[in-house]
Amino acid sequence: MHDDADPRRNAPKPAENRPAARRWRRPALGAGALLAGALALAGCGAAAADGEPHVVATTNILGDVTTELVGDAGRVTTLMKPNADPHSFEISAREAAELADADLLVSNGLGLEEGVEQHLDTAADAGAARFVAGDRISVVDYTGDATGPDPHFWTDPARMVDVVDALEERLSEIDGIDADAIAANADAYRAELAALDEEMTTAFSDIPAERRALVTNHHVFGYLAERFDFEVVGAAIPGGTTLASPSAADLEQLATAIRETGVPAIFAESSQPDRLMQVLASEAGVEVEVIELFTESLTDADGGAPTYLTMMRANTERISDGLTP
Repeated sequence: MHDDADPRRNAPKPAENRPAARRWRRPALGAGALLAGALALAGCGAAAADGEPHVVATTNILGDVTTELVGDAGRVTTLMKPNADPHSFEISAREAAELADADLLVSNGLGLEEGVEQHLDTAADAGAARFVAGDRISVVDYTGDATGPDPHFWTDPARMVDVVDALEERLSEIDGIDADAIAANADAYRAELAALDEEMTTAFSDIPAERRALVTNHHVFGYLAERFDFEVVGAAIPGGTTLASPSAADLEQLATAIRETGVPAIFAESSQPDRLMQVLASEAGVEVEVIELFTESLTDADGGAPTYLTMMRANTERISDGLTP
């Protein structure tokens, strides 16, 4: 287990240690190449060789949570690398083979993993077992200029408890896994999530109601807003995906909302450049700070948000500092 259970050990990294925004992408491979690689490598994984239970997770957030629950009871492979964009990351032929080899595939669902969903479907059609976290939570829809189900449920730690509950049950069903170890790990992680929820509630209680307004470069805070009573004013990128691009009219509309609400800060994601947010701040014609958050991806060990718990604590501090008078 990580040492996140002690909040004093998990204070967010100071501002000067924030990583520069960057995007990781693998070279795209055609579907034929991926399929050929998968067929060539199928059955050659470590899990098949030594019988150790093997779980594959798509996003690094779910990979971290899954690793906490599995512990020493099996092996976890995470497909999405640190600082990547979950909407656009892709996988190699060897990673496609991992999907067929795994005892369980853990994914976010709700349209998040746009670059790998077809490979998850192919693996499932071939008989791979799947756990889709978005199917196990109470889903909220996007508001404003985005439509459809919002996949960013991890911004609410209470919904992550629902994911842990369901994932514990599914992991315990894997042949040969130590179900008692899974249960103990899940209990410990639920306690850490409860502590995180309490810390977030306390920190956000200092923000006045009129300042509980969130502007980001991408719609990601719907669940946090619902859980902790914030208003999502808007996002620079329209829709629910980072693959879209804002128009001049989109930016002007959002700039108007910023001026009308008087928000003191707007937030840019670590997996996306903050150029749009800087332009937006300039267009709004007001003094507004642009603050970087870790929202859709974990970082490497030195990046300030290597685990889900540290990511959420860092974001909580930065949102509170940016919006509290």
